Amino acid sequence: MATIQCGAVQFQQIQAIVFDKDGTLADSHAYLSHLGHKRARLLDAQVPGVQEPLLMAFGLDRDVLNPAGLLAVGTRQENEVAAAAYVAETGRNWLESLTIVRSAFMEADQILQRKADSTPPFAGAIDLLRSLAAAGIKLGILSADTTTNVQDFIDRYQLESLIQVGMGTDLPPGKPHPAPFHRICEALATPPARTLMVGDSVADLEMAQAAGAAGSVGVTWGWTGVAALTQATVIIHQFTEIYLLNHPVKRAEE
Repeated sequence: MATIQCGAVQFQQIQAIVFDKDGTLADSHAYLSHLGHKRARLLDAQVPGVQEPLLMAFGLDRDVLNPAGLLAVGTRQENEVAAAAYVAETGRNWLESLTIVRSAFMEADQILQRKADSTPPFAGAIDLLRSLAAAGIKLGILSADTTTNVQDFIDRYQLESLIQVGMGTDLPPGKPHPAPFHRICEALATPPARTLMVGDSVADLEMAQAAGAAGSVGVTWGWTGVAALTQATVIIHQFTEIYLLNHPVKRAEE
């Protein structure tokens, strides 16, 4: 176990750290914006008039993505259900609406191709992961994305030796329910009370609190403003603010 310094706060007897992916480890803003627009356009081609309402539902205003919006923090299933509700308002039955949405979502995935290629790690992310792993801290990724996309991110950026568990939210409940955090803690073989959560959204912070985590670290380098992270135990602005006590993570240029 270790003492982890995060900004001005110390967390003692920590065995593991769980990171969110999109907006925390991965720079996903541009990709998710493109994805939301593509899904909305494809659905509007089949169901005219739904594009603008769908963009609002996704949390998209032109190319600006709401960090607390459906597209940023919702699971794929939640996005499908929300989109299908708008399609169903046009008079289509529910199963037909879901079929139309799932087909459009799959087509959007195929057009944009491999997500991991377009969502690289933020500068400094891998250096931090290496430092923590070298000190014996167990590391996991817990995302609202699918487990397949989480694993693809790990494989694409050669993080297999650093990340012990990569987990998405393929089935409900998703964040902020505590169940996903409990599942990844079980997979890491660490109790929640000895596990930190690092994320960029209110859903990450509420999940950690509900699950009895050692603490929650809100990060601002993705797309989230500080005001949206007030529930965090501590808010940090760069990866170098996370380090083992007496063993600070070195900046890349040092």
